[in-house]
Amino acid sequence: MYDIKNLYEPTSVLEALKLKKEHPQALILAGGSDILIKIREGKLAGCDLISIFPLDELRGICIEDDGSILIRPLSSFTDVVMHPIIKKNIPVLGEAVEQIGGPQIRNIGTIGGNICNGVTSADSAGTLKAYDAILEIASLEGTRVLPFSEFNIKPGKVDLQPGEILTGIRIPKESYENTYGHFIKYAMRRAMDIATLSCSVNVRLSKDKKKIERLRIAFGVAAPIPIRSITAEESANGHIINEELINTIAKGALTDVMPRTSWRASKEFRLHLVEELARRATTESIEKAGGKIHG
Repeated sequence: MYDIKNLYEPTSVLEALKLKKEHPQALILAGGSDILIKIREGKLAGCDLISIFPLDELRGICIEDDGSILIRPLSSFTDVVMHPIIKKNIPVLGEAVEQIGGPQIRNIGTIGGNICNGVTSADSAGTLKAYDAILEIASLEGTRVLPFSEFNIKPGKVDLQPGEILTGIRIPKESYENTYGHFIKYAMRRAMDIATLSCSVNVRLSKDKKKIERLRIAFGVAAPIPIRSITAEESANGHIINEELINTIAKGALTDVMPRTSWRASKEFRLHLVEELARRATTESIEKAGGKIHG
């Protein structure tokens, strides 16, 4: 049984925002794959819920007039994996969320819920950060725009103010155009497990395929929140593609991460994974982009 005090079911985003303002303590229910488990375990017993799941205006993926890809937050993981816009332009995002849970979880779980939970292991978060995602957050006062890089405050805490709801995830055209990416999730089991560590890389190469024009690299479970390694990125941009580049990226990533020891893995093992996954994901991204690593 689920111990829920009140369940509100708005029929529009505007109504949902009004309910959120009237009941600031109420939690937003999207797919429910996380929150319902916590209610059943008693961690959120007796809570109020505002279910936005039926709101189709918060569902769907499209390309806007400016070329940016807009992902509505109620798009399920399966929607993301299967959508032709994602497959053509950001296939690595589909590859990342396809590793979440099993088919039932991917059918009900939403990309918006995944990042709003604020956990460092969110499988979509690293790739969205690596693609400079921008969030659209609505309230009755209007909509504010926030870089996803600033959204995570601390474990389980994101920059959603009372009365606000996430309404859009936008990937700018300049962030995905001519880029090729790779995602690696290391987990204790091969399926239906939380990441021990994850790494998402994307690259844009020079026309002659000999240099890195731009590199983005992000990690999950390598710090209290999902993070990008700015040190590794800056050291790679403009660099000739060779083994020295791969080593520079892997070592640079180590300077930005802050993993901890948990029952899943020690800090030392996670540091090893940061370096190794950075090497592998960068190598795969370069090869997908048509580059070749020389000695």
